Amino acid sequence: MSDALEPDTDFAGVKDGFERLWTPHRMAYVTGERPSQDAGEGCPFCAAPGRDDEGGLIVHRGELCYVVMNLFPYNPGHVLVCPYRHVSLYVDLTDDETTEFTALTKHAIAAIDEASAPHGYNIGMNQGGVAGAGVQAHLHQHIVPRWGGDSNFLPVIAQTKALPMLLEDVRSRIAAAWPTRAQ
Repeated sequence: MSDALEPDTDFAGVKDGFERLWTPHRMAYVTGERPSQDAGEGCPFCAAPGRDDEGGLIVHRGELCYVVMNLFPYNPGHVLVCPYRHVSLYVDLTDDETTEFTALTKHAIAAIDEASAPHGYNIGMNQGGVAGAGVQAHLHQHIVPRWGGDSNFLPVIAQTKALPMLLEDVRSRIAAAWPTRAQ
């Protein structure tokens, strides 16, 4: 007898016409695991700068803040601007941190423009759980490049995002396009 699936007896082997997008990295959300809100190794934004740029998906390091790829991007090129210091609110930044935070936001937009020519951007911060912050205790600003027609039914109906590029490849492109005046 063959080990092949028999379509008339095993419905798992019957092609139903649907393609599947497997996202096992999202199991943390299904099982209720959440990043730590504590500073240090448990905080993903405190841990990332301790890795090399490729391993930490860091696009650019400043003196007080850095730019990192979002692990769960809405679109290719979705980056986060983060202070190195573990603070939760924008108003908690020092004046120097605020200046660099803003400058890195502008430089990230210039680099993404150079790397992938989006048609627009969503830029913003979610402060607090009720505002949608996944990591509430470490401030981070989202920069999401947008293209005409980049939204479809998948995120709304299937809670799935189709991304055409790997995070590592997008990180390399944005890092290579980072404005030299920002170095």
